[in-house]
Amino acid sequence: MDEKEIRKILIIRLSALGDTIHTLPLAYALKKQYPNTLIDWIVEDKASKFIINNPLINKVFVIKRENRFNNYISTIKQIKKEKYDIVIDTQQLLKSAILMGFSGCKRKISLDKGREFSGIFANEIIKTDKEQFDINYHVVNRTLEIAKYLNCKDLEPHFVIPDFEAEYSKEIVELFSNLDKNKKTIIISPATTWDNKHWTVTGWAEVIKEFQDKCNIIITASEKEKKLTEKITAQTENSNIIDLTGKTSLSDLVYVFRNSDIIISPDSGSAHVAWASGAKNIITLFFATSANRTAPLGKNYYSISSKVSCSPCMKKHCRLKTNVNGCNQEIKSEEIINIVKKIIQ
Repeated sequence: MDEKEIRKILIIRLSALGDTIHTLPLAYALKKQYPNTLIDWIVEDKASKFIINNPLINKVFVIKRENRFNNYISTIKQIKKEKYDIVIDTQQLLKSAILMGFSGCKRKISLDKGREFSGIFANEIIKTDKEQFDINYHVVNRTLEIAKYLNCKDLEPHFVIPDFEAEYSKEIVELFSNLDKNKKTIIISPATTWDNKHWTVTGWAEVIKEFQDKCNIIITASEKEKKLTEKITAQTENSNIIDLTGKTSLSDLVYVFRNSDIIISPDSGSAHVAWASGAKNIITLFFATSANRTAPLGKNYYSISSKVSCSPCMKKHCRLKTNVNGCNQEIKSEEIINIVKKIIQ
């Protein structure tokens, strides 16, 4: 098929939030190269926020976690009717490959070295010398290999996200309008889903104490992370810290990150949302995972990695019997403090 005849493309990227965000540059590259092509997307509900109403995406199929089997059957029936020219499996798992395999599309594209025998459903497998979880190869660049294969010329990471302005809460907008404009605003987003990605409570507290009188300090986290943020604030002994734990939607986070000067976070959904939102400065901490693989890329984006011998192990939980989570202890607050001072000077 002549690439000029591509009318409809389906991208399959189900979860999680960070992985979905990392796939957005593929949609951008495809849409820029083929502006008249319709791009649809299959995503799971927990990662759908940045796909639904995205100006790059025509139609979104949401797989809900509850009653997933029936959702799969319903979605397969719907996508068969769409008669796609190309279906792309960027997830490379059995659950995504099945959707591609039963799509009814002739061109089923995936990268090689996928997991769970996902390649058996593809009839165009892009050869790469990089493993899917190569710790020294950025996941966005790996995904953009698909764009290169489809003759896209712009292979730089570009993010286009929905316009969330109508969803910003009045409380968050008012909060920022009342901040001291003579001070830089620092966002502390300490929470993440992996035990092995967390930094120490003491480390966070030391960074906050260094800047709490010089900057506006705001903490963000979900309600289920309240114990963590309470432990951090308990060590700072300062009532001026603004704790937004459990008080921000994903839309609000976009506003918060765009209107702040520095975001500090471990390798987490918050760091990836900040990158996609175009945050001014991001400092990301890496322990079990690799900065070379998932760190935000940009001139004012900084990553600090643990240097213990077993890092990055790419494991959710530490496998050591002694010095458990030692990588989390290895990064010192002075490293973050020095970067922040460089930014705000």
